[in-house]
Amino acid sequence: MGTKRRWPEGTRQVIPVSEPDLGPAEFAAVTEAILAGQISSVSVDVRIFEERWATYCGRRHGVAVSNGTAALQLAVACLDLKPGDEIIMPTFTIMSCALAAAHCGAIPRLVDANPRSWCMDTGAIRNAIGPRTRAIMPVHIYGHPVDMDPILDVAEQHGLAVIEDAAAAHGAEYRSARGGVETWFRCGSFGSMSCFSFYANKLLTTGEGGMLVTDDDGLAQRARLLRKPGV
Repeated sequence: MGTKRRWPEGTRQVIPVSEPDLGPAEFAAVTEAILAGQISSVSVDVRIFEERWATYCGRRHGVAVSNGTAALQLAVACLDLKPGDEIIMPTFTIMSCALAAAHCGAIPRLVDANPRSWCMDTGAIRNAIGPRTRAIMPVHIYGHPVDMDPILDVAEQHGLAVIEDAAAAHGAEYRSARGGVETWFRCGSFGSMSCFSFYANKLLTTGEGGMLVTDDDGLAQRARLLRKPGV
């Protein structure tokens, strides 16, 4: 078990959302990485993590980044949107979603949240689609998956990309009925790209850190280029 937080004298204490459980294994792994000089995005450990996390999510590619916000920005950047293009997203989510759109000159097109699930109201998406809509960004809230089937159906009908924000849904599963047979799929396996956060309060943490996962070879290659950064 990890040790309890010790606040420096005179500092303001806050109520933590959660505290990471860090112990000797984590200390040894970090020490080993430092001694080996593996402190960049091209280290062996990072590549192994990318591969294993992508496989866990049922994806072909993983691209590690500095945090979940960076993962969302990278996903939007990969779509090569034009200023004024729109991304549909829920009203109830972290501001990183809207910032990722604005960072690329896109406009967040907000739909309300379902009061029972707190996830985006999938019934409101169709009415939010306009001539400049290019993508939908569903956000799984507190480990509770969005109803993905209607979103994927609408996206296919209108030729829209789907950026799945699974930052708070590590290991969560959604029962999809697409294809006529109900099957459980892990969050992070849906749409064009999926984004994760490994912040300290997440079920799986690297302290900071995030990742984009995708099945698309072209998107993965572009994401790795932009991560460096590229053009």
